Amino acid sequence: MDIIQLLPDAIANQIAAGEVIQRPASVVKELMENAVDAGATWIQVLIRQAGKQLIQVVDNGKGMSETDARLCFERHATSKIKQAEDLFHIRTKGFRGEALASIASVAQVELRTRPAGEDLATLIQIAASKVEKQEYCQAPEGTSLAVKNLFFNVPARRNFLKSDPVEMRHIVEEFHRIAIAHPQIGLELFHQEEAIYRLPAQNLRQRLVALFGKAINEKLVPVEEETNIVRMQGFIAKPDYAKKSRGEQYFFVNQRFIKSPYLNHAVKSAYEQLLPEDHYPFYTLFLEIDPERIDVNVHPTKTEIKFQEERLIYNLLKASVKHALGQFQIVPTLDFEAEGIQHQHQTGRLGQYAPVREQPSANWRQLYEGLDNPLHRKDDPIPVPIIRPSKANDLDAPIETSEWGWEAKEPVQILLAYILVPIKSGMMLIDQQAAHERILYEQYLDQLSTAEVPTQRALFPATIELSGGDAHLLKEFLPKINQLGFEVEEFGGNTFIIHGLPAQLHYGDEPSRLIEQLLEELKQNRDLKLDVNEQVARSLAVSAACKRGTRLSTLEMQEIIDHLFACELPFKSPAGRNSFITLEKNKLERLFLS
Repeated sequence: MDIIQLLPDAIANQIAAGEVIQRPASVVKELMENAVDAGATWIQVLIRQAGKQLIQVVDNGKGMSETDARLCFERHATSKIKQAEDLFHIRTKGFRGEALASIASVAQVELRTRPAGEDLATLIQIAASKVEKQEYCQAPEGTSLAVKNLFFNVPARRNFLKSDPVEMRHIVEEFHRIAIAHPQIGLELFHQEEAIYRLPAQNLRQRLVALFGKAINEKLVPVEEETNIVRMQGFIAKPDYAKKSRGEQYFFVNQRFIKSPYLNHAVKSAYEQLLPEDHYPFYTLFLEIDPERIDVNVHPTKTEIKFQEERLIYNLLKASVKHALGQFQIVPTLDFEAEGIQHQHQTGRLGQYAPVREQPSANWRQLYEGLDNPLHRKDDPIPVPIIRPSKANDLDAPIETSEWGWEAKEPVQILLAYILVPIKSGMMLIDQQAAHERILYEQYLDQLSTAEVPTQRALFPATIELSGGDAHLLKEFLPKINQLGFEVEEFGGNTFIIHGLPAQLHYGDEPSRLIEQLLEELKQNRDLKLDVNEQVARSLAVSAACKRGTRLSTLEMQEIIDHLFACELPFKSPAGRNSFITLEKNKLERLFLS
C-alpha cells in the first residue's frame, strides 16, 4: 500500500511559513524588504496590537501589474532571480519567492498595487492561501499590503507569541535594520495610530541620530577602509557610550543585515582594555564584497552568511576599528589616575552616591601595617568587622569576638565590591551590588503594591531626549515609574522632563542617566515572563543599586547588611546571583594546607 503523497500547497506554505514567518516582526521585515527592492523612496509601516491585528506596509515603488499581483502569492514566484547562477550574484533583499506565499497561508492579506502608467490598481484579498477577491480599484502608484490577524488559522502558533510590548520591540528592531541600511529612503512607523518614527531621507549619521537620539552624535567615530577584497565603512561609538545590552550592534553585507558572532568578536577585541567585561560597544558597519565571495543561502531568514575569506575579513575588521579608535586618540592606558577613572562615594546614607576621582595610592601605607611581624599571636588585636543585622534568618549571627579570638569592630570593604563580615563558623562575603539590588527590588515591589512614594523635586528639572523606540517604551511604563516616586512627564515628540526622583533615592546629579539605565534594563527584561510591577521593580533596582567600584562608608555597609537580612529572600539578587557566600573556618584552614 502506497503511503507517500504530495502535500497540498496550503500545507506546504504553512510549513514554509514556520521557517520564514516566526513572529509579526518577520512579516515587517519581508514586506519592507520587498518595498526596498521595488525602488521605493518612501515607506510607511502601520501596526496595530503589536502586529497581531494588523501589519500594513505602504510604499511608492514601481508597483505590480495585474498578472504579477496574482502570481506573487505563488510559492517560489520571484522577480529577483531567473536562473541558478543568479544565486551567486544577489544584491536584492528577497530572492526565494517564499515570503508572500508563506504570509498568505497564515493570515488574511489585502494587496493594492498600481504600476506607473496604469489608470487602475489591482485589489487582491487572500485568506489561508485561498483567493477570496480580485478586482480593479483606485489607489496611488506603488503598493499597499495589509496583513490582518496573523496566525488566525494556526492558533498554536498565535498562542506562542509574546506580549504586545515584546513583539513591538522586535518590530522596532527590524525597522531599525532597514532604516539604517537605507538612510536615503524616507520611513514612517506607526503603532495604534501613534507615530513612533518619521524619518526623512538623510545621510547615515543623521539617520543614526534620528533613531538613537542626539546624545549619540558626539560619540560617533567614523570607520572607513578599503582593500581589493572588501570595503568597510560606517560608525563605531566611543567606549563611554557602551551599554550592557548587545542591541545596538549592526553588520550589513551589501546592505543586507547579518548576524555574525565571529565578526562581533573582532569588533569587541578591538575595544580590548577600553570596556568593562559586561559592556558592549555600539557599531553600525557596512561591508561591500563581491557577491561571488559570499553565500547568503544559509538560512531562509537570510541573516546568516558565509565568507570565502572569513579569517581575512576578521583581521581587516579588527584592524579597521582599532585604527579608527587610534585616530581619535581613544587608546587604553594603565594610568588610571591620569585617566580620571570615576568611582562613586558615600555622601551620607544608603543610596546617596556622587562621582569622585579615585586615588588608589592615597593610603598605601595602611595596607602594610602590622606586616613587620609575620606571625601574629592568638591574642594580637587584629581588627575584624562586626555587624548586628536586624534579622539573621538561617545564618549564623555575627559575633563581637570570633572563634579565633579576634576583636570584632566593623565590616570591611574588599576590592570596592565585597563586604567582609565575621561569623561564628568563619566569615561571610557579601556582594554589595547583588545585595543592594535585592534590597531595592523588594522595596519597589512593596511600594508598587501599596502606596505612592514621596518625590524629591529637583531645583532645575532635567531634559532627556530618547530614540523613538525608547520613548515608546518609557511612555508605556511611565505610570508605574512615577508611582515609585519619579516625576517624569512627556514634553512632546521623544523628549521628557525629569522634575524629581524618589525621595529615598539620590543618584548623584545625573537623573537622565538613571532613566537611560532603567530603559536598558527594561529592554533586557522584556522577554522574561514577569508582570509589569516585577519588570519595573527589577529594572529600577538594577539601575539604581550601588555598583562594583563604589566606595562605601562603614555606615552604608552596615545599612546594606541590616536591610539585606530583613529581606524575604536575601540569598539571591533579582537576577539570580548569590548575594553572599560563607567561608567556613575548616575550609579556610585547608586552603593554607594544600
